[in-house]
Amino acid sequence: MHKFLRSIGFSKVNDLDDQDVLLKDVLSHHDYKKVVETRNNHMFAEISKEFAPDIGVTVCGEYDSDNLFHMEYYYPFYWGSRPVSYDSVAVDPHIATTSFAGACEDMRIGTTLIFYVTDAGEYLAAVESGVTEDRMNSVSFSALAEEGTILLPVCEDQKAGSGEAQGAELNSLFEAAQNGDQEAIRSLTRADLDLLASLSHRIQHEDIYTIVDSYFTPYGMECDLYSIMGDIQEVNVVSNHATNERVYQISISSNGLPVDVCINEADLTGVPEVGRRFKGYVWLQGRINF
Repeated sequence: MHKFLRSIGFSKVNDLDDQDVLLKDVLSHHDYKKVVETRNNHMFAEISKEFAPDIGVTVCGEYDSDNLFHMEYYYPFYWGSRPVSYDSVAVDPHIATTSFAGACEDMRIGTTLIFYVTDAGEYLAAVESGVTEDRMNSVSFSALAEEGTILLPVCEDQKAGSGEAQGAELNSLFEAAQNGDQEAIRSLTRADLDLLASLSHRIQHEDIYTIVDSYFTPYGMECDLYSIMGDIQEVNVVSNHATNERVYQISISSNGLPVDVCINEADLTGVPEVGRRFKGYVWLQGRINF
């Protein structure tokens, strides 16, 4: 069973029989289908069904010469709706399946973001038509959460040091440092030392979640799993029409990066409201906007 099926409202899919029923439903009553002929003359197919708005299951595989479909893999998805622009997005195929990992440099997070590409068919079609990676510069991020907690917000005066102006200044310093600017490197080093001294003092009498108001860090062994925390900007509650399980769609901003998170109501501790914070472990997905 896919670990994140429960995130979209399939918590009771526990064995192969349940899985087979679900996948047969997707193949028989799909909402979207993309078939692409690749350069090695394979007919790759991506078949998706929504079980709630922007939430569903995708089955991928190939059609043979007799037009029979052979499933290769499947995964649950949540399609994000807020595009983020980058200079370029790198895409690499996974070794074992015709699926893809995307990567982009994000100065807000301070690292390379690696995500699971949820529009493999569109990507393959774009590659076949001659689109190169330097023309892939927009991604809509989403995430499936296996568990989550709602935290109260940090007071505005405590967040004063993490405003947009300071973030823009740090971004420009990071870019300059990457280009070899020694003064920018020295400025970043001084900023790190000042931050360390401030944290060492504050941690003695403040809660860690008061000091750290958001974060976006790798989690576990797989490269597209993250531990995140961010401010809640929008909350929707939907029901999986196949199981009637309630699912939260939570739009958050983590270090200024917009991410749309999907989580089963049963796996969320606390009541999500705009202005509060979401903290959890997620599988990061992304749709490349061609």
